[in-house]
Amino acid sequence: MTSSPFSVPDLLQKKRDGGEHTRAELEALVLGFTRGEVPDYQLSAWLMAVFLRGMTPQETADLTLTMAASGDQLDLAGLSHTVDKHSTGGVGDKTSLVLTPMLAALGLTVAKMSGRGLAHTGGTIDKLESFPGWTAELPEERFLAQAREIGLALVGQSRDLAPADGKLYALRDVTATVPSLPLIASSIMSKKLASGAQTIVLDVKVGAGAFMGTLPEGEALARVMVEIGTRAGRQVRAVLTDMDTPLGRMAGNSLEVQEALATLRGEGPEDLTELCVALAVEALAAHGEDPAQAEARARQTLRGGSALARFRDFVAAQGGDAGLVDAPERLDVAPDRAEVGAPASGFVARIDALSVGRAVLALGGGRERKGEAIDHGVGVELLKKPGEAVQEGEAALRVYHRGGRGLERALDLLAAGLTVAPQAPAPEPLILGRVN
Repeated sequence: MTSSPFSVPDLLQKKRDGGEHTRAELEALVLGFTRGEVPDYQLSAWLMAVFLRGMTPQETADLTLTMAASGDQLDLAGLSHTVDKHSTGGVGDKTSLVLTPMLAALGLTVAKMSGRGLAHTGGTIDKLESFPGWTAELPEERFLAQAREIGLALVGQSRDLAPADGKLYALRDVTATVPSLPLIASSIMSKKLASGAQTIVLDVKVGAGAFMGTLPEGEALARVMVEIGTRAGRQVRAVLTDMDTPLGRMAGNSLEVQEALATLRGEGPEDLTELCVALAVEALAAHGEDPAQAEARARQTLRGGSALARFRDFVAAQGGDAGLVDAPERLDVAPDRAEVGAPASGFVARIDALSVGRAVLALGGGRERKGEAIDHGVGVELLKKPGEAVQEGEAALRVYHRGGRGLERALDLLAAGLTVAPQAPAPEPLILGRVN
């Protein structure tokens, strides 16, 4: 056991009284807790003090760097123009499946760690496992070689990547300290910094289906994360995007893969296409490219097929059945169907993203706890989106289920989340703002 020059009760008192920690003090607390030297009851008291008193920008950056240094850190120095993308989580958010091959086709390198879905938000790894044989387990040497060769490699998050974050989050979860801005931002950014990319593009979701419910909350989180990355010497850009309505028309793993493949062929839904182009422009602009030129090049990767080709190579490189890239109808989709009809004639005013996410969860397409098995084939299709006309009884949502599992609960959730109005609602922007 390592002895610390700091008294933990003194550090608790300092934060309780609104003081500012030094980097060395944060290391004593956080790394001491990670090593088992500082007990959870003391860290719980510290987390509550942070929750109530907050942290300065420098403290938050130092906390993040301390958490990033608590375990393994990816060394991407041998790769050129490295970029990572992170979404704060939403429903129907298959952006990474489209954006990462776009970035690779644009000459950037994506060597990325991604997570699995939990509760109503989906995970990129789960979606990719819709391709039989695809694996998120790659030895580091092969991971780096693949990134160098095709510009894209994606693996699951290592337990040894920022382990302090996992331990702190588990404690936050049981001490009512999860919704603390510095703790949220440091949790996200510690893993991004440990992942090694020089450029980080953040997609901060705002709305009913997102962790941040309002635009001011989303802006505050984005600013803190951008400042953390800047203080750590990284290029960080954030885009604030709407998550009141699911992104695209599909929610559920295999269904989202099919929609992502359509987008890579230049045939995807407008909102998903526009978001992926916008995020690609941010990544290129961070490397000094003119935004107008960046947008033209990003769109060409979809029209010309170069992003689709990169995705095909990527699936094959990680053991997946790349034939499904060109035959997405062969992906496993649940065989049974049910529909939710409109309660009245008019215009769809709202399809609540959280209700859709919870419906997919009820069908077996998500997990309540880490490690649970999921059904990749179930999900929900939005036959209508806000602003579109609908007749009473006309199908507005389609449910893909397997033998009725969770169907009644899913239908109830979807019906409750569907609103029809006599007039079409004013169109809501997808991109709500940017923080650079």
